[in-house]
Amino acid sequence: MRTTRRSPVSRLEPAKDFELTDTQGRTLRLSDYQGVKHVVLIFNRGFI
Repeated sequence: MRTTRRSPVSRLEPAKDFELTDTQGRTLRLSDYQGVKHVVLIFNRGFI
């Protein structure tokens, strides 16, 4: 299997918008927080 390497994201480059579902079933979008707050994302592998 061959994978392609992505280029690193620049600190000054805006993050691309995406959406995730929280543990209570609500859909959250990164764009909902644009210009309002600092956003910290933590992805725990295998966390349930």
